[in-house]
Amino acid sequence: MKDKTSINRKSNTGAVERETKVHDKEGDIMAIATRDVVSIPPSKSIKDTAKVMMEHEFRRLPVADPGSGKLLGIVTVMDILDFFGGGKKFNIIEKKYEDNFLAAINEPVKEIMSRDLITLSSKASIGETIDTMLTHQLGAIPLVDADEKLAGIVTERDIALSLAGMAGKETVQDYMSTKVFNTTPGTPIEGACKIMVRNGLRRIPIIGGEADISKAAKKLLGILTSTDVIRFLNAKELFDNLNSNLATDVLKTVVSDIMVTEPITVEPTMTIGELCELFSEKNIGGVPVVKNDEVMGIITERDVLNAVKRY
Repeated sequence: MKDKTSINRKSNTGAVERETKVHDKEGDIMAIATRDVVSIPPSKSIKDTAKVMMEHEFRRLPVADPGSGKLLGIVTVMDILDFFGGGKKFNIIEKKYEDNFLAAINEPVKEIMSRDLITLSSKASIGETIDTMLTHQLGAIPLVDADEKLAGIVTERDIALSLAGMAGKETVQDYMSTKVFNTTPGTPIEGACKIMVRNGLRRIPIIGGEADISKAAKKLLGILTSTDVIRFLNAKELFDNLNSNLATDVLKTVVSDIMVTEPITVEPTMTIGELCELFSEKNIGGVPVVKNDEVMGIITERDVLNAVKRY
């Protein structure tokens, strides 16, 4: 991450002007994009795709033709959550495989990948990329060359961490989402997946634990991320302990069995610069905002993009 002092708006105006110009400079997106992209063929199974995601700690994988290298689609953790009970892609398990979980996870990933891709040229500017991400609510954008071959990929995190110093002194409370979707520890995984998929959420706080309902509604007990769910579904122990092949049996597992019980939280007064340092150090993309043991909001890399977009 760049030294905050070199791009802090209040302390070094000249440096900010140079950064602002960089936002609109053709091709500069490649300076922060990942060029050596891990991609998968469309024939790879959903199960093996989840394994690749966990091995590399990725939240999405481009799907490319193994011969030509042309981009065919992209699969995200949200697509897999949808498949495992969150949304319409669960029909593959229910109808095609009559609820047979073990058979369905060997389905080729092309059946659940997103085909209607939004891509940008490798000559795009950082500013154009930020606008596209925020307009279409994207966590990442594949970058293609003139032959439509995959040239790189850039994520919200790449941009947020590289430009965080520009909004370093602004605070979390200025950009956090105060409308927080949450659930309780006894919620089955299927129910949690539905909340996440329907609302486009990669994480939800788990609340409760107080006899006083008014307090329980805001007391944080843990957090569940899309990665936690994929890790659970990908675990060898899950398959070893299955009593049947039914997806419904797997999805009855309650959130408390797989949630993170000591989640990282931040206070509303933390600066955006400090927040991004935390994101980088802990390799996370969002945290609950807590004050006096109550959840006040949630802030993610996308909120950081909104912060840096102003500069």
